[in-house]
Amino acid sequence: MSAVATPKMYIPRDTTALSLGADKVAEAISHYAEDNTLPLHITRNGSRGLYWLEPMIEVATEQGRVAYGPVTVDDVESLMDGGCWSGNSDHPLYLGLTEEIEYLKNQQRLTFSRVGVIDPLSLDEYCANGGFDGLHNALGLSAQAIVTTVADSGLRGRGGAAFPAGIKWQTVLNTQAEQKYIVCNADEGDSGTYADRMLMESDPFTLIEGMTIAGLAVGANKGYIYLREEYRLADEVLQQALAIAEANQYLGDNIRGSGKSFHLEVRLGAGAYICGEETALLESLEGKRGMVRAKPPLPAITGLFGKPTVINNVISLATVPIILARGAEHYKTIGVGRSLGTLPFQLAGNIQRPGLVELAFGPGLSTLLNDFGGGTRSGRPIKAVQVGGPLGAYLPESQWQTPLDYEAFAGINAVLGHGGVVVFDESVDMGEQARFSMEFCAIESCGKCTPCRIGSTRGVEVIDKIRNGDEKENNIELLTDLCDTMINGSLCAMGGMTPFPVMSALQHFPNDFTVQEEV
Repeated sequence: MSAVATPKMYIPRDTTALSLGADKVAEAISHYAEDNTLPLHITRNGSRGLYWLEPMIEVATEQGRVAYGPVTVDDVESLMDGGCWSGNSDHPLYLGLTEEIEYLKNQQRLTFSRVGVIDPLSLDEYCANGGFDGLHNALGLSAQAIVTTVADSGLRGRGGAAFPAGIKWQTVLNTQAEQKYIVCNADEGDSGTYADRMLMESDPFTLIEGMTIAGLAVGANKGYIYLREEYRLADEVLQQALAIAEANQYLGDNIRGSGKSFHLEVRLGAGAYICGEETALLESLEGKRGMVRAKPPLPAITGLFGKPTVINNVISLATVPIILARGAEHYKTIGVGRSLGTLPFQLAGNIQRPGLVELAFGPGLSTLLNDFGGGTRSGRPIKAVQVGGPLGAYLPESQWQTPLDYEAFAGINAVLGHGGVVVFDESVDMGEQARFSMEFCAIESCGKCTPCRIGSTRGVEVIDKIRNGDEKENNIELLTDLCDTMINGSLCAMGGMTPFPVMSALQHFPNDFTVQEEV
């Protein structure tokens, strides 16, 4: 006679779920179980990224995990009285089998395949779901073979520049030095983005695994995760994960008995947007003010502390394990053209169903906005969409059929960047948004180059004159010249891309630059 299995429940614990009351829900469920002597096993997993449904709890059933959401403390009694742990479909918050929710079902989750599924700090669950398969394979390969695998996969940096990861790694491998470094850019500062945070909070071992593989590939034995200062929960989870990985020989000296070593530390940033730029990040990591370095030399040759350095963002490095586990040929079959693999898009702003959507490159932007996002939360028509963070262009409806791939977006002077998608409804003044873009640059510029430092300040002034009707045509011409100077004369993307949202707003929404005259 077999024993009755203890019901299993999953309650998310990432930053967003916590901000929506997940801890209070977990506490109320625990109290209910204690008061009713109900044996219940609760796992605090990460979020699946269906944020309009958070806190979304799941229960394990014979058919699979069943979801309920969004759950508040006031819902707990009715859920538990109804026996939700058995998958009761009569409750109003019943969502069905989690994997059958269309928002999830229609995604292609590779990098995020474990996010929201496992206990983030359970090494057993990580390994049972394919974790460290890539590292095991890498330990049996030469450094050149690892780099070649990454290069052949077509993986490009997911931080914004989309530079081929294999070329960067090959440069570091080829550069002779006694010390090399792996640096992870986790200073996720783009508006509307949260993929890095989600992954670090919900599947931290995959980043550790990816950075370790990178170290084996280029001959680096030391790595740093440069973490956004505001991400304190991610810091807490990463610190615990690092200790667990090291205690189990997945990190540190003599990794899994291979004789190879890799050490990893987390360093917190100080809240400067410019430190998301790789050379400013390196300056900050060295204990200096975050200022952009002129290139060349490239960080791959003269990087952290003057040594050859691989610097990639969280998603780039966290994608490496699955490439080493399944092979380059498998990975490169996903996507279109030169945009191979998947990108985790993050829906934010005025959107009905905000959340993370990992898709292969190729579908149109409208697929994200409508099929996944469900239109605006306000119910008004979408007016503009900004993709790729605060330096991305504002896209009008005529461009929403543009395929989600790097080259197609470059063709309309737009960027995919880190995959942030911020939606604006028809009530938004795009002239004000253009002014915000210039003002953002003026505030966040490191000040090293004149086009960015002075150009952005003058840009705010010129936009104000245009909106006030002060010699409007002459000032539009002046703004255009100013933007051209910033694009071609700035040291980094901060000044070089700020004109993109400004000029796109002026081109596609010219009536919004006369709003103050009408008032």
